[in-house]
Amino acid sequence: MTTLFRRTALAAATCLFVLSSAVGAAELTGTLKKIQDSGSITLGYRESSVPFSYLDAAGKPTGYAYTVCNRVADAVKTELGLPKLEVKYQAVTSANRIPLIQNGTVDIECGSTTNSLKRQQEAAFSVAYFGIQVSAAVWKSSGIKSFDDLNGKTIALTSGTTSVALVKKYEKEHNLKFRYLMTKDFAESMQLVANKRADAFVIDDVLLAGQIANLSNPQDFTILDAALSVEPYGAMFRKDDPQFKALVDRTVVGMIKSGELEKLYQKWFESPIPPKDVNLNFKMNSYTKELFKNPSDKGI
Repeated sequence: MTTLFRRTALAAATCLFVLSSAVGAAELTGTLKKIQDSGSITLGYRESSVPFSYLDAAGKPTGYAYTVCNRVADAVKTELGLPKLEVKYQAVTSANRIPLIQNGTVDIECGSTTNSLKRQQEAAFSVAYFGIQVSAAVWKSSGIKSFDDLNGKTIALTSGTTSVALVKKYEKEHNLKFRYLMTKDFAESMQLVANKRADAFVIDDVLLAGQIANLSNPQDFTILDAALSVEPYGAMFRKDDPQFKALVDRTVVGMIKSGELEKLYQKWFESPIPPKDVNLNFKMNSYTKELFKNPSDKGI
């Protein structure tokens, strides 16, 4: 009787395990289900968002936010219990990053993407891993000290970025007149200023620091001590996917609490970085410190 009971109990437990595993798998939804079925995850990266997500000298993606995306991929592999997970990479731009998220081409994008209330209508965001100020890069010799000094001058803006609406709002509210040159990426915008075809490039302060550092004469440029906005950066993925969002948030918060994200910050913002071993010397601002102290996924 005892042997029979044990065999019966073991058989019942085995069936229960198989059933519970099957139910667990069936309950997967959204991105996690997609990844489980395909055995792969696609990370979106930027080609020139130094030092968040960009291409190194070998043409391979690298950077601060890029590393966060890879940590998420590691967490997905563990969560799903996959012996192997193929990690694919897809270049995105400011203009196409949301469409590529929506149509399933990209599962998660980690770059220099602002978590805004407007974007939340089309995509979801993780808790923030960085906070910035929107400012402007100009020649030191230009005499430009404020946004008001840009009245009648030409501003380079990258299509699809939040700085476009911010500049136009400032222009209207302060009764100014700007001329605009729209570009496809940050490098192109900075080159317009470097070549004196534009008087200023307006974008997030840390991105400006990255672009200036990669010029042959970085000492000739400065970032205005002025800000149009303060914005949080976060990983972006498809809307209405609570399972995947919970995993991404868990991963980012874990990196913050363990101190890993602060170490990554020191590596990418306060130390020499590839491809030119330039040090951005960009100390953590008070907004980022607050986001690390109190993680939040609130948009602006």
